[in-house]
Amino acid sequence: MLSSIDLRKKIVQITLEKKKLTNFTARVGLVLDISGSMQTLYKNGTVQEVVERILAVACKFDDNATLDVWIYDNEFSRLPSATEDDFEHYVQKHIMNNKTIHKFGRNNEPPVMQDVIRKYTVEEDSPIPVFMVFINDGGVVKPIKKVITESAVQPIFWQFVGIGDSDFEVLKQLDTMEGRIIDNANFIHIEDIASISDETLYNLLLNEFPLWLKEATAKRIIRN
Repeated sequence: MLSSIDLRKKIVQITLEKKKLTNFTARVGLVLDISGSMQTLYKNGTVQEVVERILAVACKFDDNATLDVWIYDNEFSRLPSATEDDFEHYVQKHIMNNKTIHKFGRNNEPPVMQDVIRKYTVEEDSPIPVFMVFINDGGVVKPIKKVITESAVQPIFWQFVGIGDSDFEVLKQLDTMEGRIIDNANFIHIEDIASISDETLYNLLLNEFPLWLKEATAKRIIRN
């Protein structure tokens, strides 16, 4: 019997074939909101499930089948990467049982976003594009717009996923934001991420990324 991660990798593969993305390599990262309102989702296993679901994307896309992970509230932490060998109990081990991590405070996105940019453009500068999944349950601060605008020249695509029932006013404006060389961010709203099928999730997640890849390559943001 196939394990859940193997099943998910198969579904990702089908999605990539549909979107003509099978020849692309990308580095894959995940930023997880750990503000106070997310507490239940950490405790009931939903966030662990999210890690596994995005790891399946990394296994198909990433040059080393590794998912880079960050969490943030009003502080942020860069966590050990998740791989197929050690993703089980990842949230319990690296987040819930980790006393050094600040959790369940308020939202502040720019510092964690700056750290993401630093990792991929300074510490590990590479021509390989970055697919960055950013999970948030509302209350995003307006200065994220500045970070997104400034990072438009970098090979980083921000895929924001709003979960829960906030109105996501700031994130809804990402597609129409002015002043960027390229539209480098997309927002999808999934009220109940635990109940959405893998097929639907991957289809939504990878909807705008191919368009960005094409345009970013044409504009030489991605250097082949």
